Amino acid sequence: MLQEWSKLLAPALQDRITLLLNHVMSREPVATARLAPHTGKTLRLRLVGWPAMLPAAPDLRLRITPAGLLERLGDEEGPRQEPDLLIELDASNPAAAAFAALSGARPEVRVDGDAQLAGDFNWLIDHVRWDIEDDLAAITGPAVAHQLGRFGRAVAGAMATLARQAGRFMPDGQGRA
Repeated sequence: MLQEWSKLLAPALQDRITLLLNHVMSREPVATARLAPHTGKTLRLRLVGWPAMLPAAPDLRLRITPAGLLERLGDEEGPRQEPDLLIELDASNPAAAAFAALSGARPEVRVDGDAQLAGDFNWLIDHVRWDIEDDLAAITGPAVAHQLGRFGRAVAGAMATLARQAGRFMPDGQGRA
């Protein structure tokens, strides 16, 4: 039953992830400028080490647009050819990875494929971050956004630490019981 829900929700979740990635990159003109020369190239984001007790997470297939943004490729987009760039994200502890990303930490990533695209993508990972505080300021004003941002960073950092520590007690078959 959970597997059926996963198949229904995965495309919607992937669309939201794509929108978030595009929102973050559109705020940094240098990010879109670095991707624009790669128009038409494809990326595949794969979660590795995903916990077996959770439904399998499908790969996210993306194509770079002429604007230097990303569009999600659905199953109806034709046969699954080899991507120009394969990006593997460590998902052995999804909670820790999510909270670490929210606190601005660089995710554990393995990139394989087109060398120039890989270099530009690694640059994006190292230099582009979501400025949640700036987005909040448009709604609440800068003072409230700053306070919410400080609170959010503290909570995300504490939750990331807790998730990492809890992950040590989860059996994963790799000696990290």
